[in-house]
Amino acid sequence: MTAALIDYGLFLAKTLTLLLGIGLILVLAIRARRSLQVETDHLEVTHLNAHFRDLAQQLRQASLSEKSYRQSLKAERKNVKAREKAKETRERVFVIDFQGDIKATESAALREIVTSLLLETRPGDQVLLRLENAGGLVTEHGLAASQLTRLRAKGIRLTVAVDKVAASGGYLMAVVADRIIAAPFAVVGSIGVVAQLPNFHRVLERHGVDYELHTAGDYKRTLTLFGENTDAGREKLRQQLEETHGLFKDFIRDYRPSLDLGRVATGEYWHGSQALALGLVDRIQTSDDFLLAAADQADIYRVRYAVHKKPLERLLSAMSQSTRRWLV
Repeated sequence: MTAALIDYGLFLAKTLTLLLGIGLILVLAIRARRSLQVETDHLEVTHLNAHFRDLAQQLRQASLSEKSYRQSLKAERKNVKAREKAKETRERVFVIDFQGDIKATESAALREIVTSLLLETRPGDQVLLRLENAGGLVTEHGLAASQLTRLRAKGIRLTVAVDKVAASGGYLMAVVADRIIAAPFAVVGSIGVVAQLPNFHRVLERHGVDYELHTAGDYKRTLTLFGENTDAGREKLRQQLEETHGLFKDFIRDYRPSLDLGRVATGEYWHGSQALALGLVDRIQTSDDFLLAAADQADIYRVRYAVHKKPLERLLSAMSQSTRRWLV
């Protein structure tokens, strides 16, 4: 009898182990499938009109009598049905957010969004770019601006909203727009070019460290971190900066020919109301007011391109954001 119970117990243990193993495999398979569905690069579209209606509805529910609230809901349902019937012909506003950094890393996502809009937009549609960008590397911000020129070339009306800052490379992007709106204290301008680097030559020399740099071409390297910089190298770098500044001004002149570049292309920045007086922006208005004004006549969609990051990339990104918060 004891032997039979032991055999039964062993059989039961094996069965449970097998079932647990199968269950674990199924769970892992389901998670893997979900991961493939969610954690891939994809376009996210949010209907902002619905978001605005939800906000208004919550406020009405809290502030109106039950009877008045029910009446408002009934009227709202009729309004939504009417909007749905006219959906195919209504104007659409597509909203893009661009958070700039020194390397304009969101340019890759901007490229995908612009491509999707070029494939889908119809006459009458327009784009609002909510831009926050203090500038950075010339090549990267030039590419970001080039993505926006694709919209202009297709005849899609582009508005850039500057709620906080569009300076240097950020203004290079903003100037492409048909219209630039800015908050009263937004920072705009900084039309200039800068290059800076430390030099450790004297430190190395003091400690008896030799540094050799060999180039083919007189200006393959103008200034260095560790070698002894020359007046000729400094002059060449200044010449390159002036040439880049000239290209920057030419680009702005193409899109805003009425600007007095002698006045505004000095590297200075201005706040919104000052920028309006100088012609750097066209209107003092926040992106929120722009969208609320458009919501009655147009369907508004926020478009975002979500890029899947590997676990290590997500960790490093989170650490970077945390560090940035502490530094601010």
